Amino acid sequence: MRKWLVVLALFIAFVFALSACGDSASSGNGEDSDSSDRLTQLQEDGTVVVGFANEKPYAYEEDGELKGVAVDVATAVLNELGIENVEGHLADFGQLIPGLEAKKYDIITASMAINAERCENVAFGEPEVKYGEGLIVETGNPLNLHSYKDIADNPDVTVAIMSGATEIEFVQIEGVDPNQIQNAPDIPATFSAVESGRAQATTGTEMTIKMALESLDSDKLEFVEDFEQPNIEGVPSYGAAAFRLDDNELREAYNEKLAELKESDLYGELLEANYFSATSNAVESDITTEMVCSGEVYE
Repeated sequence: MRKWLVVLALFIAFVFALSACGDSASSGNGEDSDSSDRLTQLQEDGTVVVGFANEKPYAYEEDGELKGVAVDVATAVLNELGIENVEGHLADFGQLIPGLEAKKYDIITASMAINAERCENVAFGEPEVKYGEGLIVETGNPLNLHSYKDIADNPDVTVAIMSGATEIEFVQIEGVDPNQIQNAPDIPATFSAVESGRAQATTGTEMTIKMALESLDSDKLEFVEDFEQPNIEGVPSYGAAAFRLDDNELREAYNEKLAELKESDLYGELLEANYFSATSNAVESDITTEMVCSGEVYE
């Protein structure tokens, strides 16, 4: 009889151990919780971790404070969701999506351009801002570069582009050979490449490189004022925050508050406070992420 009691006690202990293991897998700080609970978890914690690309005027650090249009828009939206503490982390642009997938960030944003390839890897929120492309060359523009096609037509031209940027694809669509493209970790590195003669041009979103050049105050570089925008899918670009593919509830809640923001005066104020135009850089009300991902918006 005593033997059976011992066996029964061991069995009961085993069942409780299994139950405890099951509870630990579904509890904790929310990182391993079901994606449908992530919004609730973030609201309860009061903190969300957001990855920003270090790219002015979208996101950058100044006097120890994160600033930029992507920072301001995300903060306004997340605050409206009841999440007061937006813990921002600056990263190289090319590390944002891997960081999101690795759960280093809850959300990423740099007004990242929505495109078909990225739409397969992340779930974009609705568009927040739109923008075109820009070109920077040596002062005097000695090679007479006014478009991506001009770069393609001159095999001696090397163009420095930030790793992970959409411009890498854009220039190739316009005929630039991959061997003419030099990857760089950030905008300052692309400028350095042109200043040193390792590259003859650099390109990026118009506002970003124009502001960066003004800040650099270099007499070796100039912004091409009469740059011809490429007539290709993806231009103009529509920037948005991005979420993991299964974070539907968080993304939908973000979109709901974003839509309210875009209908308010604050939206235009945030754009203009970050060097954008409240008219030309604002997203039209009928443009959706689905349309941009599918390419419909460019047809």
